[in-house]
Amino acid sequence: MNPNSKENVKKITTVGMLCAIAFVAKLVSSVIPAVSGFLSFDLKDVIIVIAGFMMGPVTAGLVTLIVSLIEMITISSTGLIGLIMNILSSCAFACPAALIYQKHRNLKGAVIGLGCGVICMTAVMILWNWLITPLYMHVDRSVVIGMLVPVFLPFNLVKGGINAALTMLIYKPVVNALRRAHLLEENEASGGHKTKIGVAIISAVLFVTFVLLALVLAKVI
Repeated sequence: MNPNSKENVKKITTVGMLCAIAFVAKLVSSVIPAVSGFLSFDLKDVIIVIAGFMMGPVTAGLVTLIVSLIEMITISSTGLIGLIMNILSSCAFACPAALIYQKHRNLKGAVIGLGCGVICMTAVMILWNWLITPLYMHVDRSVVIGMLVPVFLPFNLVKGGINAALTMLIYKPVVNALRRAHLLEENEASGGHKTKIGVAIISAVLFVTFVLLALVLAKVI
């Protein structure tokens, strides 16, 4: 087999696997209580940004599109509006993070990329909720404006924080598993053992913190 063809098969297989895992993550997300009755946390963004870290922002966008389309025709009840909002949210989070990490493939690049992704996603979703939510909820725009700061802003920051922390926790294990399956080449330096432990501890603390904030927003605790 031509080496280029073999490499393309690997990439297609990897993207397909990541799409499947992202969809499963979406199914798992459905058990998380919604905020204000319609804002739902979405763990598929973790897998999408991992895809972007491994293969670039274009791949992150492709996985977003494929999984969002599958979601729309299988489990979603929000139709085209839900599809648009899903694509905007996931791309706004994953693509900037992947773009920055592609330029700086180290821990600092990952942290900066994820931080920028959270900020970008929050800003984009505030804008698009202001534009689209009145149509979706059939309410006056002034009602939605009153929700932007107390509801949409903290929701998207917490959602982004959870997904960023989870990405830091599971990125290396996912990459290592794909390398063992010979679906991904070694193309970046690994941190030392102490660095890995430190990242895991910090990520776990951030994850627990943002989960507690999410439960507060959902009025569970």
